[in-house]
Amino acid sequence: MEMHKVDIYDTTLRDGNQALGISLSLNDKLHIAAKLDEIGMNYIEGGWPNPTNTIDTEFYIRIKKMNLKAKIAAFGSTKRPGNKVEDDPFMQALISTGVGVATIFGKTWDLHVLQVINTTLEENLIMINDSVRFLKKNMGEVVYDAEHFFDGYKANPEYSVKTLEAAKDAGADCLVLCDTNGGLLPDEFLKIFREVKSKMGDDVKFGVHMHNDSGCAEASSCLGVIEGAQHVQGTMNGLGERCGNANLCTIIPNLQIKRGFDLVTPEQLRMMRSASIYVAELANTIPNIRHPYVGEAAFSHKAGAHADGVRKVRESFEHINPELVGNTRQFVVSDQAGAATILEKLSKIKEGLDKKDPSVQKVLTKIKDMEAAGYQFEAADASFELIARRELGQFSDPFTVGAFRVLEWKRDGYDANSEATINIHIRENGEFEHTADYGAGPVNALDKALRKALTKFYPQIANVKLDDYKVRVLDAKDGTGTKVRVLIESSDKTSTWGTVGVSKDVIEASWLALIDSLMYKLMKDTLEKNK
Repeated sequence: MEMHKVDIYDTTLRDGNQALGISLSLNDKLHIAAKLDEIGMNYIEGGWPNPTNTIDTEFYIRIKKMNLKAKIAAFGSTKRPGNKVEDDPFMQALISTGVGVATIFGKTWDLHVLQVINTTLEENLIMINDSVRFLKKNMGEVVYDAEHFFDGYKANPEYSVKTLEAAKDAGADCLVLCDTNGGLLPDEFLKIFREVKSKMGDDVKFGVHMHNDSGCAEASSCLGVIEGAQHVQGTMNGLGERCGNANLCTIIPNLQIKRGFDLVTPEQLRMMRSASIYVAELANTIPNIRHPYVGEAAFSHKAGAHADGVRKVRESFEHINPELVGNTRQFVVSDQAGAATILEKLSKIKEGLDKKDPSVQKVLTKIKDMEAAGYQFEAADASFELIARRELGQFSDPFTVGAFRVLEWKRDGYDANSEATINIHIRENGEFEHTADYGAGPVNALDKALRKALTKFYPQIANVKLDDYKVRVLDAKDGTGTKVRVLIESSDKTSTWGTVGVSKDVIEASWLALIDSLMYKLMKDTLEKNK
């Protein structure tokens, strides 16, 4: 059976960003967009541009310079009741992004029309039709999200279908049926989807957008595609309001591996786990180890009978080969997870490596020990590369830090002050440098003192810019004595890199990530010079 083409539409940067506890910075959004593009998303929804949302407005300016393969979609609503479409600020904000795709939501449930936006049923149809027609003329492609469609259909099927017809007649390229409240069960979904598809005709491109409040978002999304939907929306890791959105990390493997849909390349599918962790790290969330396909526990085997069975016959206790999605089989007692992934990373640093090579085993042991201590390298490739090149004999640290000290003082009515003192040893000439500097907090003071000491010997350090800084508590039950993981994103004039530090002391964890950041710059420049 030939499978129809399906577009994957990612809304992590908009709908996912609405999740409790999530607040993506502009840099977070740009980096996640690049990762989404890398793993083959067809559409990336960047946010809701409007005069009060400077991050999303700036996102659309910056994203166009990145030349991604994915289509970039700007999100908004239909025009407001009583407004002329050409004068409506929502419409103008969408056009001003300069991207080619507009995604707008409109009211489908008569309850929302009459009691939420307080207009008439007829006026709502005009709002939908005028908005789609205007955006189609000015932007090129329009995705229409039929908000609360399934609740609206159950309450008033005739009117909810009229809202779809209003969008279709205005030229909408795709009609997306949304379970905005997330309460739909799969059998209800299937019945309504089939009825609507039959009523609207075969010339309509349907999409689905499901929320997970009843735990069925992925199941219903997959059913929709199997039933003919050509467009499926979701987020990485299922991030989203309340209980979240449909999880693309589940939907994509389900449809591609189990139903034969050609959604992404095999190489992109193998990136699914690392991309899931990357997004979790940048969103400053703890990866769910029990996520299907991509979770750390998804292919872990602890029970003796299970472990014995899978060693003999893989499929006895595994529904797919974990390597298809970039995951690894893990026997909990022997702790064998991660070797294949690490070896793949090492092959990019040095070709032709054999996993039996003693130097490779040293790297594997080092990385596994560090991961057990709380390190994660998916968003800290620079720290990983430093470790690997050191162990492979390709890099020696050009400097070492003898010691550092940080002083903090605070007087009533004044801001807190920080002073950092450090001493370093330059290996090439044997010189020692002892210096100090002030900063806006201990990490900033350490950063300034370290740069002050190093730029005398390595002027290129002055080009390093610290772009982002995140702190993750690893085990909250230990209270203020818990370990923390610090992620630092740095850049120079040509590239961006991430580094990581872990400690029970947040200053030490920050210091380790800072050292790696500047050390990586020196290593990178040396490698480029020796090419």
